[in-house]
Amino acid sequence: MIKLTMPDGSIREAEAGISALELVKSISNSLAKKVLAVSIDDKTMDLTTVLDRDCKVQFLTFEDEGGRHALRHTASHILAQAIKRLYKDENVQLAIGPAIENGFYYDIDMEKRLTEDDLKDIEKEMNKIVKENLKLERKLVSRQEALDMFGAAGENYKVELINDLPEDAEISLYTQGEFTDLCAGPHVVSTGKVKALKLQSVAGAYWRGSEKNKMLQRVYGTAFEKKDELDAYLKMLEEAAKRDHRKLGKELDLFSIHEEGPGFPFFHPNGMVIRNELINYWREVHRRYGYQEIRTPMILNRQLWEQSGHWAHYKENMYFTEIDGEDYAIKPMNCPGGMLVYKTQQHSYRDLPLRAGELGLVHRHELSGALHGLFRVRNFTQDDAHIFMTPEQIEGEIQNVINLFDEVYSTFGLKYHAELSTRPEDSMGSDEMWELATNGLRNALEHRGLDYIVNEGDGAFYGPKIDFHLKDSIGRTWQCGTIQLDMQLPEKFDLTYVGEDGQKHRPVMIHRVVYGSIERFIGILIENYAGAFPTWLAPVQVKILPITDRHMDYAFELKKKMFDLGLRVEVDDRNEKVGYKMREAQVKKIPYMLVVGDQEMESGTVNMRKHGEKDTATMPVDEFIAYIQKNIADKSEAY
Repeated sequence: MIKLTMPDGSIREAEAGISALELVKSISNSLAKKVLAVSIDDKTMDLTTVLDRDCKVQFLTFEDEGGRHALRHTASHILAQAIKRLYKDENVQLAIGPAIENGFYYDIDMEKRLTEDDLKDIEKEMNKIVKENLKLERKLVSRQEALDMFGAAGENYKVELINDLPEDAEISLYTQGEFTDLCAGPHVVSTGKVKALKLQSVAGAYWRGSEKNKMLQRVYGTAFEKKDELDAYLKMLEEAAKRDHRKLGKELDLFSIHEEGPGFPFFHPNGMVIRNELINYWREVHRRYGYQEIRTPMILNRQLWEQSGHWAHYKENMYFTEIDGEDYAIKPMNCPGGMLVYKTQQHSYRDLPLRAGELGLVHRHELSGALHGLFRVRNFTQDDAHIFMTPEQIEGEIQNVINLFDEVYSTFGLKYHAELSTRPEDSMGSDEMWELATNGLRNALEHRGLDYIVNEGDGAFYGPKIDFHLKDSIGRTWQCGTIQLDMQLPEKFDLTYVGEDGQKHRPVMIHRVVYGSIERFIGILIENYAGAFPTWLAPVQVKILPITDRHMDYAFELKKKMFDLGLRVEVDDRNEKVGYKMREAQVKKIPYMLVVGDQEMESGTVNMRKHGEKDTATMPVDEFIAYIQKNIADKSEAY
């Protein structure tokens, strides 16, 4: 008999050799119908896995990441099988087909260029495979057996993948019906579990992400356990398409990206208003929370980046230049410059915590295929801060940072969840330092009572971190804020402070960002608000619409009065009907429209209409100005 520890801590005994599927059926038939995979000692595996030792067991449904991953991974195999069936005369070669966050894809090499109509045919064949309810059977083979099998089938990409494995590697294959694929798994028990799927698009993708390799066709899709969940997801994607920040950025004249600088965004006057308001707010909040602002150079020499560890751990993402025969790098991060600023003075424990904020322009090399509007760029402004503190101040400072995050995110109406990321394989520093830093972050989260997810091995190379994932108005999540606890860089740069005992001590450091990247945060806000920014952020806050030419003077008097008070206001003085002007102001998502005619001129009033509303209200000019000024000062929604 073996002892199995369940998620609630209870121990269940079972006979060695029982499969996870047999075990869940013995517990509950209704649960067995919902379970897609199993976690054994925190590793996601097939339900057919045999349990032959004491271990922790958790059954995974579609609600769990591991369950979703198994179902969508199986969907990628169904996609490959359907393509092989439909295009058996096309010499189709399969590359890789993983599950991804919201679905799956498969990279294929074939002469025929797939179209949207082809995707419909493939999807139809996939649904046939689902109805066939084919079992997925796992088989272990030697490296040579796998090479012989895929070599004979002409699957060159699979052969390349196998050749990368050690000679004594045991390789797993998954078979469903007539189709067998090279795969580590895990998968659901049969194709019939994939009850709702949709192919979404086809794009180009270089083999192994290298521009030196052949361009393959990547077919994207998604899969759900239930059709209504798939329908809800597709509806959300429809709404997201309407909110696409690239489309709205062009319509609202906010930013552009040009062939002369791919990945390097250009901000237009309207976009600069939003950007500057975000920066003004950032400075105001950080002043209240005790931060000082610094600025460090964009280019620093190679020796500095070697000292910080970036040269060894981040070199492939950096840009370089040469000055006076010496190697320099354009900074991908602000932290090494912050180290140098700290070292310009000797600090006492009385100076700590020392909070230094920087709006630093950084450059990172991204593959051209990964660039995406403002979301993935090659240069961006990171709203960085580095906090230097004593070990005793760690938890208090983390709590202070989370307080700041709470205030900022609530201002934009954004909620978040937290994720704790632990030590990655490619890290530097001692086990003791990592344990101390990780426990510091974990304790801060737990003492605050904040629910969090643990991402094992996903920390930065110099320390663990807490990531803050924001939820927008249509339910999508975005990783923005982060708190990284670092004991490595203070050691590498020999940072010290004089303690109460008069001796030198090593400070602990926090790296943190709130917006993350100002450019990306603007993209998120464009989509969150669907371009209809709250009044304090809106590029144009008020549009005055004179009914006829004789009302122009009054309109421009109002404009001057509001402009002088700091409002962003325009007059639409075109020779168009007022209804046309109102519709255009709605399209441009102006928070307030003021219609002025004879009645308004005579009474010193305006006829106000908020964006998105049909009702209008007539009020004295000064009353409207006081109302909108309060709205802006409070940073409250305009509608």
